[in-house]
Amino acid sequence: MSNDILSLQDLARRTDLPAERLAEWTRAKLLRPDGYTDAKAPLFAAPSLERVAHIRRLAELGYGTDEILKIVKKVGLPQDGRDGMKAADKGRFLTVGNLAERSGVSPRTIKHWEDKGIIEPDMRTEGGFRLYSESFVFLCQLIRDLQLFGYTLEEIKAVSDDVRMLVAIEAEPDAFSEAEVEKRLAAMLEAIQALFDKMKLYEEGVERWQDLLKKKRKDILALRAKNRKRAKAAKESGDA
Repeated sequence: MSNDILSLQDLARRTDLPAERLAEWTRAKLLRPDGYTDAKAPLFAAPSLERVAHIRRLAELGYGTDEILKIVKKVGLPQDGRDGMKAADKGRFLTVGNLAERSGVSPRTIKHWEDKGIIEPDMRTEGGFRLYSESFVFLCQLIRDLQLFGYTLEEIKAVSDDVRMLVAIEAEPDAFSEAEVEKRLAAMLEAIQALFDKMKLYEEGVERWQDLLKKKRKDILALRAKNRKRAKAAKESGDA
């Protein structure tokens, strides 16, 4: 997918058409947004430029919006570059607000992680919107988990760097020497084992606290029942 993501205003500037005209075509579903901002403003991928050009040519021939819509429904638009986009990619852009809502992490925290180099947006629109793929929802949850495990942001960045390196090696293994690959993979395995060890300690701690809380809840319920029974007896004694 192209990283050229356009707001309605960006699209208007690139096509030299009024934003109102593009908004009208969007409402009529001649133009199909690929995503939305937090404020529900439409975002368009680069192939929309080609689609606008086709619609514009029909409009210049004297066809109205309703007539163009009928033409599109009947015969489609020629050479529509959008057909080459993977269906799974459509409408999958997340703004920082969308990502925060989906992952349960505040926008401020996500921005802080970006500043630390832990995560990086997949792309930015011409208007400056930071956009993320769906995979960032799970990634943000994983980062939050590591913080719960007691990892510092520096340690989390190291894990993030390892993941990026693993992806790079998987994509182009021949770009690295055998010795470098072996060294990096060994370091990753060591980091994974360290995380396993820390998770085991965390699980043991959670189990201890669960046992303690269950016992204390039972004690508290018994004490409350005893206290209520005492209050009831005192009231009955006073009424006698």
